[in-house]
Amino acid sequence: PLGLKEGVLPTQRSSLSNAGGNFFMAGVGFSFIFSWLLMLLVLIIFVLGWNIYMFFCESWRNQQLFQLLDTPGVIPNFNLSELLGQEGGTANFSEIYRQCQQDASLWQTLHLDQSVSLDELLNISQYTGDISTAFEKMNITLSPISLLNQNQKDLLLRASRTGQPPNFTLTLEQLDQNMTQGSLLDLAAELEQLAGKAGTDVKKDLEDNARKLRGLDKEMQASFSRPLQSLKENIHSVQSGAAQLEAWTTAVLDKASKTQEFLEKETPNIIKNETWAFLEQLLDFFEAYISWAKSRLTQDVARCKPIAQSLDNVEVIGCDYIMDSVNAFWFSLGWCTLFLVPSIILSVRLAKFYRRMDIADVY
Repeated sequence: PLGLKEGVLPTQRSSLSNAGGNFFMAGVGFSFIFSWLLMLLVLIIFVLGWNIYMFFCESWRNQQLFQLLDTPGVIPNFNLSELLGQEGGTANFSEIYRQCQQDASLWQTLHLDQSVSLDELLNISQYTGDISTAFEKMNITLSPISLLNQNQKDLLLRASRTGQPPNFTLTLEQLDQNMTQGSLLDLAAELEQLAGKAGTDVKKDLEDNARKLRGLDKEMQASFSRPLQSLKENIHSVQSGAAQLEAWTTAVLDKASKTQEFLEKETPNIIKNETWAFLEQLLDFFEAYISWAKSRLTQDVARCKPIAQSLDNVEVIGCDYIMDSVNAFWFSLGWCTLFLVPSIILSVRLAKFYRRMDIADVY
C-alpha cells in the first residue's frame, strides 16, 4: 500500500508496488505447489489423532473400552478367565479395574481362590493324623527308678528297732524326789530348835544358818524346778516317739515302695501326655500363624491400586497432554488450509492493482 499513488497509470507504477504484486503472485504459486502437502499432513494427523482420541480416550472415560475388551470374541482366542485358571469364571477387565481403584488385593481382584485353594494348600489337619499315628507308635523307655534299695530299707528298719531309748523310769523317780538327799527346810527347822536350847553366843549363828538354808532352798526351787519339768516332758516325748518310730519307718517304706511302683508304671504315660499337650499347643501356634498368613495374603499383599493409578496416569498423559495437543495442531493446520482458498483469490485480485502493467487497461 505504501507504493500505491493515486492518479498514476498502471504502466507507470513504482517498483515497490510492482514488488508487492509479484509477492502476491509468488504466494499464490507457492500455495498451489505446497498446499497438497499441507492438506495431506492435516488429513494424516486428523485420521490418527481424532480416531485415537475417540477410540481410546473417550471410550476409556465412559468405560466403553473395558466393555469392548470384555465382549467375547473381540480378541481372537483370548479368554481372561481361562488365562487366570478359572474354569467357568466370569473375570472381566471392568470389574478388575473397579476393584483396583478401591485398592483391593490381587488375590481378590483376580479371584485366585478359584485356581489356588489356600484351605487345601495350608491345611495343617492333613498332617495331624500322621503326627498322631507316629506319636502313638512312639515307645517311651525309661531307666529303672529306685528310690530305696533293699539294703537301705533293712538299715532303716534296723535303725528304728535299735534306736529305742533307755528305760527312764528310775530317772523319773529320782527327778520326782528332792534335789538334795535331805530336806533343807527340815534341817533349818532343826537348827532353829537347837538355837532355842543353845546359849546366846551360838543361837545367833544357828539362826543365821537356818535363814541361809531356807533362802538356799527357795533359790534352788526357783532355779531348777522349770528345767526339771522341761526335762521330764522331753523324756516322756522321747519315750512316746520312740514307741512309734518303728511304725513310722514302716509306713514311710510302704509309701516309698508305692511311689516307686507308681513312677515305674505311670511315668511313661505322664511323659507321653505332657508331650502330646505340648505338641497340640505347637499345632495351635501353627494354625494361628497360617490363619494370619492367609488373611495377609488375601487382603493386604499386592494391592493393585498403583496399577489403576498408573493406567489413569497413562490416560492423562496420553489424552490430556499428547492427543489434545495433536488435535489442536491439526485443527489449526486445517483452518490454515481452509483460509488458503480465499487468500489465493484475494492475492490474484489484488496483484492486478499492484503490478506494473505493460498495456494500460483503459476500460
